[in-house]
Amino acid sequence: MTVNPFSCAGKKALIIGGASGMGAAVARAFRALGGHTIVMDIAEINFDADQSIKVNLAERESVDAALAEIDGPVDTVFACAGIAGGPPIIYVNFIGQRHIVDTLVANDGIAAGGSVVMISSVAGMGWMENLPELLDFLACDTWESAAEWMEGREDSHNNYMFSKQAVNAYVANHSLRLMKQGVRINAVMPGPTDTPLARANADEWLGFGTDFRRAAGIDALTPEQIAGPMMFLASDAASGINGISILVDGGHLSAVASGAFHDPALSGLL
Repeated sequence: MTVNPFSCAGKKALIIGGASGMGAAVARAFRALGGHTIVMDIAEINFDADQSIKVNLAERESVDAALAEIDGPVDTVFACAGIAGGPPIIYVNFIGQRHIVDTLVANDGIAAGGSVVMISSVAGMGWMENLPELLDFLACDTWESAAEWMEGREDSHNNYMFSKQAVNAYVANHSLRLMKQGVRINAVMPGPTDTPLARANADEWLGFGTDFRRAAGIDALTPEQIAGPMMFLASDAASGINGISILVDGGHLSAVASGAFHDPALSGLL
């Protein structure tokens, strides 16, 4: 009998930030393939899910209460929550979601052979150049110590780019630790994607890469185009992939890096 490595039948997924956008797309995809979905978000869940949990990722008490509502281990955690700015950005985009992943792993809350798939961004591409500082931040492995590290750095580090660089560094640096416990961790780095968050910041987010998309004859990505690679990374078909952040941007940055396309906005960055 042929086994379908993409089947979600008998599997359970936690989708953090799954009310809309990419999170909602991956939640729907996982359920459509026969999986059980637990969708966690501060917003209302307006589609079919097996369980919905309210959470404020910026508040430790709320996150711990949400964790207590999960019954039994999950097979996959999709960490999809994200905001564009404001004081809680590092908590929503990274600290709160890392706390959920680390708590589940420490308590056998992710089944052996399971996976974590996070959403980063093309904005996090420069993480390797900033690795010493990111590792210093990641060494603060509790909610409280991470919050303390951020004190006095709010103006320079409590921003979208740093939060996404932290995701990439966490995926790379903690992949061995998680693999020893039978859990893989990877991320996707989406380019401009037509989500409610992107539309709210349309000039900057959806404006990025406009010339490339015009030249290539493509539109901004859809949430479903991000959900597909995320589903692959979570599947048994990707069992050999660990610690990687995959760029999903229609080929924009690769074309610029190889000289196939000139983008002044990326001059000197690639």
